[in-house]
Amino acid sequence: MARRKNTTDAKADEAKVKDAKRPASGIPGALSDLKDLAVSYAKQETIDPLRGLGRFVGLGVAGSLLLGVGVSLLGLAGLRALQTETGSTFTGNWSWAPYLIAFVLLLGLAAMAGSAITKESRKREDRT
Repeated sequence: MARRKNTTDAKADEAKVKDAKRPASGIPGALSDLKDLAVSYAKQETIDPLRGLGRFVGLGVAGSLLLGVGVSLLGLAGLRALQTETGSTFTGNWSWAPYLIAFVLLLGLAAMAGSAITKESRKREDRT
């Protein structure tokens, strides 16, 4: 088994480590402190917000992709419902009508979403 150090040796070692980390006093020490402070401030004010922004953008992109897939599947479901549940209404020369109806509905949904986005932008501009 390894020999344990007594508490006075451990305290002496801790004091040596603290002294080694402490910069020299005077102008060189102040410059070293200033450099350390500037580096830590720059990291705090640039890197940390960018990490948060990256997380925000990543979740936004993932959410928009999932929403896009969901709306596409909803449009496809509406198209299939029009084709199967309307009986013989959309057969023959009218077989294109369900596609047009589904397209117009999805286009209207996109227009409503765009309108809501621009309305929010206008409200923000009016406040400033």
